[in-house]
Amino acid sequence: MSGATRLFRPRQLGLSRAEYIPTTSHIGTVVVRGASWRPAAAVPAAAATSSFSANRARAFSTFKTIAQPLVSISWLEKNFDKSSLVVLDGTWHLPTLKRNARKEFEDLRIKGARFFDIDAAADKHSSLPHMIPSAEEFAQYVGALGISNDSHVVVYDATSPIGTAPRVLWTFRAFGHSGGISVLDGGLQQWKEAGLPVESGPVAPVEPKEYVAKLNPRLVKNFEEMRETLKEKRALIIDARPRGRFTGADPEPRPISSGHMPGSISLPSGNVLDPSSKSLLRGAALSSVLMDSNIDISHPSIIHTCGSGVNASTTWLATVVARMDVAPGSWEELEDGLSVYDGSWTEWAQREKDGAVIEKD
Repeated sequence: MSGATRLFRPRQLGLSRAEYIPTTSHIGTVVVRGASWRPAAAVPAAAATSSFSANRARAFSTFKTIAQPLVSISWLEKNFDKSSLVVLDGTWHLPTLKRNARKEFEDLRIKGARFFDIDAAADKHSSLPHMIPSAEEFAQYVGALGISNDSHVVVYDATSPIGTAPRVLWTFRAFGHSGGISVLDGGLQQWKEAGLPVESGPVAPVEPKEYVAKLNPRLVKNFEEMRETLKEKRALIIDARPRGRFTGADPEPRPISSGHMPGSISLPSGNVLDPSSKSLLRGAALSSVLMDSNIDISHPSIIHTCGSGVNASTTWLATVVARMDVAPGSWEELEDGLSVYDGSWTEWAQREKDGAVIEKD
């Protein structure tokens, strides 16, 4: 076993987060043996952490690659020259801001980074914003960026330590990316502050790669599934929009009604970020925010929604990280039962005639 490999044994999974969070990735394979996490039946929110802890000792006999949803600035610096590494700028702006993320990317970016356009890697036949594309369209788009199924992709945001990068990560996971996918915690801002290499100007062409994509329908919800879910009350629905839009007190940035789905829970995406650093909360701080919102991370079905599926990916990622903070696991384990309603509020608010119910507080 190489020096780049860390092996976690059952007794180690009881250690503090600082002792067991993986420090390597698919580039230097991280494996775990002897325990894994599986979602338990729904329990009261106050018992979420203890329930999660109780389930992390379930044994398995094979080695598994540990997911690494977040990587640090120092991790990226250490792995920067790895041939399998691809760095993407996943910045996206609301149209109302009248900003051009691609132009900003050309003005300043992490050296060697490529631009992932959330609006371009989308279903061109839908009237809804940046709906997830077909598997063929996604494969063509990322292959043209020089990404293969074996690439470890690190996504950053240029305007915030987390920003819209989670949407790109979720999209890769929705198509089953196997080579490793992470968000750079700290983004371009902290990379630049650390004095690490940046560049500007035209982007050098890259050699296209073959990419094979297959949609995992368990990670994506559509309107019909949401309507049935609400009828059966079988899932937690997390709404990542600002509180005022959820209650109906504030308008939407698009010409649609504000409000919320019946029974949904308000968790503004900013609540899972550190108030000072704007990085994703971790450990007890993140657990406290989720529990205060009555969110049980061991619930078998948690659906995230927002305005158009971007900020929902942030709370989706926060749930993945909260599970990882209890016990590391593979992507398949950590994301089990977690999904994003792709059309989100933009679709829901326009489909009252089809059975969408809008509530206001």
